[in-house]
Amino acid sequence: MRIGLFGTGRVATALEPALLAAGHDLAFVAGRTRASVQALAALAPACEALALPLAHAPAPADLYLLAVPDAAVPALLAAVAWPAGSLVAHLAGALPVAVFAAAPHVHGGVLYPLQTFSQGRAIDWPAVPLFVEAPEEAAKATLLALAHSLSRHVALLDSTQRLQLHLGAVFASNFTNHVLGIAHQLLSEAGLDFHLLAPLVRETVEKALGAQPGPFAVQTGPAARHDAPTLAIHTAALEAHPAWQALYTQLTQSIQAAEAARVARPPSPA
Repeated sequence: MRIGLFGTGRVATALEPALLAAGHDLAFVAGRTRASVQALAALAPACEALALPLAHAPAPADLYLLAVPDAAVPALLAAVAWPAGSLVAHLAGALPVAVFAAAPHVHGGVLYPLQTFSQGRAIDWPAVPLFVEAPEEAAKATLLALAHSLSRHVALLDSTQRLQLHLGAVFASNFTNHVLGIAHQLLSEAGLDFHLLAPLVRETVEKALGAQPGPFAVQTGPAARHDAPTLAIHTAALEAHPAWQALYTQLTQSIQAAEAARVARPPSPA
């Protein structure tokens, strides 16, 4: 396919080489930072570097991908003079496909990669789940074809399901990373190596992924066993970090509430 790529951030930077490796052509890369646009455009043969806002209509393409922040999508849809009948897709998890209702002159869709992206980290795209949504069959078929060229894991997902998936992903990835950051800081303050936690973290994730009926079933720790003395010691040890102390208390209460609900739930019939 011939693709126009809007955006030069972490997602666009990771996506461009995958598109090229899959045999697609980039008509252009468009973004607000000249150096970033030129750097990405230089990776693809005959790829035009465009500065936003565009001074003219973008070059014709089979598909225009909006790898931009969610909040920028509506403004970008309104600002660009899209060629008639353009297929435009955003890559956001929480943004509904209904955002394209404000741009009836384009065919809208979604190509959502369920992955975390950071500069300097290579992405194993064949292993990344890709989720497609489009109201029109032709648009859906094009996006599915693109998704299958990039990944082994492709599925259709509507906006409601995708929002719930994105919310779950924030808990599983973003919040987990933040809590690991807290652990890193606490160990650093004691002169300890953060990587001491590596075997524990790996076992926790592996166990959670394999647990039936889910991770709540394998919850451990002082909160789950209502170990009041240990909880009190931990809370006191966090006096220098009141925000983390409050988070510790909230997570403890959440774990205990989940444990109470799990114990009270009747067993599933055999």
